[in-house]
Amino acid sequence: MFPIRFILASLFLAALTVTAAQSAPPPISRPPDPNQRLERTCFQTGAPWSPRLQLGSDLALCYGVGPDIAQRLSEWRMQGYRVGVMTGVSWGNYQDYLYGKYDGVSHVDEAQTDRYGHTIGHGGDVYYMCPGKDYGNYLCVGVQRALDGGASSIFLEEPEFWVRAGYSAGFKREWQDYFHTPWIPPYSSPDAQYKASELKYYLFRRALSQIFAYVHAYNRRTGRHVKCYVPTHSLINYAHWGIVSPESSLRDVGADGYICQTWTGTARTPNVYEGKEKERTFETAFCEYGAMMTVVHSGGGKLWFLNDPVEDNPDHSWEDYRANWESTLTASLLWPQIWRYEVMPWPERVWTGTYPTLPASERKAGQPVQRAPIPQDYATELLTVLNSLNDMRQKQVTWDCGTQRLGVMVSDTMMFQRGDPVSSDPNLGSFFGMSLPLIKHGMPAAPVSLETCIRPGALEAYRVLLMTYEGMKPMDPQVHAALVKWVKMGGVLVFIDNDSDPYNSIHSWWNSGGLHYATPRQALFASLGVPDHHKAVVKQQPASSAREWKIGRGALIWWQQSPAALSYMENGAKQVLSIVQRACKLAGLAYRATNYIALRRGPYLIAAGLSESRPAPAYVIKGRFLNLFDPKLTVLYEVSLSPGTRWTLLDLNRLPGKEPKVAAASCRVLGVKTSKHAIKFWTEGPQGTEANACIVLPESPRKALIDGLAAPAESMNWDESNHLLHLRFPNGAAGKWVTVEF
Repeated sequence: MFPIRFILASLFLAALTVTAAQSAPPPISRPPDPNQRLERTCFQTGAPWSPRLQLGSDLALCYGVGPDIAQRLSEWRMQGYRVGVMTGVSWGNYQDYLYGKYDGVSHVDEAQTDRYGHTIGHGGDVYYMCPGKDYGNYLCVGVQRALDGGASSIFLEEPEFWVRAGYSAGFKREWQDYFHTPWIPPYSSPDAQYKASELKYYLFRRALSQIFAYVHAYNRRTGRHVKCYVPTHSLINYAHWGIVSPESSLRDVGADGYICQTWTGTARTPNVYEGKEKERTFETAFCEYGAMMTVVHSGGGKLWFLNDPVEDNPDHSWEDYRANWESTLTASLLWPQIWRYEVMPWPERVWTGTYPTLPASERKAGQPVQRAPIPQDYATELLTVLNSLNDMRQKQVTWDCGTQRLGVMVSDTMMFQRGDPVSSDPNLGSFFGMSLPLIKHGMPAAPVSLETCIRPGALEAYRVLLMTYEGMKPMDPQVHAALVKWVKMGGVLVFIDNDSDPYNSIHSWWNSGGLHYATPRQALFASLGVPDHHKAVVKQQPASSAREWKIGRGALIWWQQSPAALSYMENGAKQVLSIVQRACKLAGLAYRATNYIALRRGPYLIAAGLSESRPAPAYVIKGRFLNLFDPKLTVLYEVSLSPGTRWTLLDLNRLPGKEPKVAAASCRVLGVKTSKHAIKFWTEGPQGTEANACIVLPESPRKALIDGLAAPAESMNWDESNHLLHLRFPNGAAGKWVTVEF
């Protein structure tokens, strides 16, 4: 996202190019993986193949569409990967478009520009673009190079238009063409700001639809089945950071799915809860992943969840990166509907980068920053989890948590109210004021897309929905019809809003075309058949004063309160919970609050102890668990979900079958063969890392062979009580056969 990301990736790429040039990659002959076609895990890289980057994921995404793309695709394909191509949509090294080499016309005035005339970019003449009419067609030239190189999929990354932009000559032309009126400065009024965002939303829809149409036409000509995906930050993050992107609408113009780009850098953005502003990485990540999950779950398509073991800011310590990665990873696994993952962007910066050894809080003023490569134990932990992510498509799912079937409505228009002259709450309190109290009390409430709720079955999973039009607005009146139908079928809608949002007065469908509602809330209530006599704005009404109406088999509760204001109140969360408890009673749901969230996905147990939660003893789970966040894969017999703890565990008591098996390993494992007294399997992993394979055996091991050579005794640790062999050996990019006899 930030310029530093582009610069660091370029430096790592240069270093790895030298390494790759010194050792041309021989093809690897490995046992087949029948599930590789599912593309369960992937990673993006701008580097050529290197032994240090042999992650063993299903799909390698080569970044960029320059002249070398065919060569890089070929190298990664030779190493057994399915190959795709990722390239930036809003920015990139697209100078031939900027300066007219592409079509003889200068497009410099399409660089995104703020009100002070400053272009917005990644340094030099790499700008965020205001995509003109031919921009998408220009990107198709690079996409064609990727198609010629054999890419099986095209990933069009980050269609981003900054809220502070909208002042370039190119944008002014597009305004005239779209609205058929002269351009108005976005900062001049809420209506102008909202209209500017509406146009930004449209422009990237148009550019992407041009590329989608091009690839679809290519498929028809060639008989191939190349898919198009959009890696994008979540709606929650884009709204928080002041960026407009098409988000939920891209399926409608031809996208086959998404990568949800949530990682430490997005999820650590501070928010406010009970009046305290701070980082809440786990809870924020949970919301970010969930916002994209509901878009795909209701509209179809593939979805990968991104995790990043570091982040764009290179000045945090390894300890910081590790703790935050564990939080985002845990949050991503708490959405069992999704079982595909991008395991890391830029693995070259993880394996070859150096980062501070101490957090900033422990460094003395003026002390030189000591940097080091990734600690070996963190590398081993990463690889163990990475390989486990290939196994997350589990049918058996069981929750242990607070009340379920709750949702918080969100809209793409949350991104439309983030600029001058007046912005919605800078800490996104209109959303977090409703969602954080639920998550903090163990209720896995989903952010539910307003735009996709019109799709069949989109709201069936929910019994209670919390909603506001503070900070967002309905783009289409059809969403009200969908909400009315859901309420009448038994849903309970909790509407928290005091009508004070200045954007209520923008020119839109609820106050035009014969409609004269002062706010979109009034239009919704009219659709529900609720008389509206509310005139005065009530700024701090207590939850006990909320009004309710029975509607069909469901109900509406209206609390005349600002959800953003609630986030700044010390008792705001308590008030939200009281009204949710009331809504659950109306919906026939058992209300339950916990200070933890736990989810079983087959043999895996994902759990988090919650801070700032209900005062209760830490929940303890007993059993036999491998801690996948422990590079030693220690067996735990009880796990305490104390505040702030994150757990990704393998339950040894729930492993299927009685035969010998590799329970977990910090290497890719393929071709497992078992006999009466032996188990044999193939392993591979990044050069320079350690493999720790935890193997379940019916009897104690007699010997272990690595490529036919006896493993040293010190590399083997037999746990008799659990019948587990821990076998350690150096990972190898070319692969190794491991045999254990017992």
